[in-house]
Amino acid sequence: MADSKTTTAGVLYALAAYGTWGFAPLFWKLLTTIPSGELLAYRIVAAMVVFLLLLVWRGRFRELQRGYRDLRTLRFFVLAALLIGFNWYLYVYAVATGNILQGSLGYFMNPLFNVVLGMVFLGERLRPWQWVAVALAAAGVMQLAIRSETFPWIAIALMVSFGFYGLVRKVSPVDALVGSNLETSLLVPLAAGFLVWLGFRGEAYFLQASPGRLLLLVATGLMTALPLLWFSNAARRLPLTTLGFFQYLAPTLQFLIAVGVYGEPFSSLQLRCFGCIWVALVIFSLEARRHRRRRSPVPAY
Repeated sequence: MADSKTTTAGVLYALAAYGTWGFAPLFWKLLTTIPSGELLAYRIVAAMVVFLLLLVWRGRFRELQRGYRDLRTLRFFVLAALLIGFNWYLYVYAVATGNILQGSLGYFMNPLFNVVLGMVFLGERLRPWQWVAVALAAAGVMQLAIRSETFPWIAIALMVSFGFYGLVRKVSPVDALVGSNLETSLLVPLAAGFLVWLGFRGEAYFLQASPGRLLLLVATGLMTALPLLWFSNAARRLPLTTLGFFQYLAPTLQFLIAVGVYGEPFSSLQLRCFGCIWVALVIFSLEARRHRRRRSPVPAY
């Protein structure tokens, strides 16, 4: 019975995390009047406050202090901070400029890019059907890159930055909550300095924002921190194969919002590109499921 409750809780946490990420364009669209760089600064500062409160609430502040004293750990998180900061900026920029569809494409490609990173940097081997999935996704992106009037640089940059961020976090020596505090705190001096500079120039958005808008700025921290916490809880309760299927929920919702809510153009060329990636993801997911079943021991009766 306990296992059933654990699984149910894991599913709810996964739905909360990926659902929040999926509906995120609706939230960020409310703040498109703020320049993307300034919005990123508010997001970093607000997220740091939320992450720090969560750390103190869990009684783990000393782990953060140990992280600051470990130069090897700090090297990891300087790189992680730069990657996730760039990724955050690029996503709010994509929403502000009407490129949610490209954001969706980038996150659809991310699981397959992770496989390639694992092969190149971690010595993992691709199985035959994984090669097929990666090749099919690459063919879809190349078709869009070559034949489209606009190169899908936002999608590719999101995929690459988040893929390498995931790689750095995978080999880093601390867990999600402490690591998120470390990487965000490394960005805070730059973000806070930028906001102070804007304030002295009289150009900072918060100086003229209404109370409702200020609450939205505070909510950027919650939108950043809570899904990560929920994802960590889901990962501890669900098998990787189950969690893997949820990762497609966020870009699917983003895709539907881009086309259905904001009416972003969706051409036949984009359909062929997305189609290649969707088929590749189906192949990849089914192959991973089959491989794990084959490796699982047969129960003895």
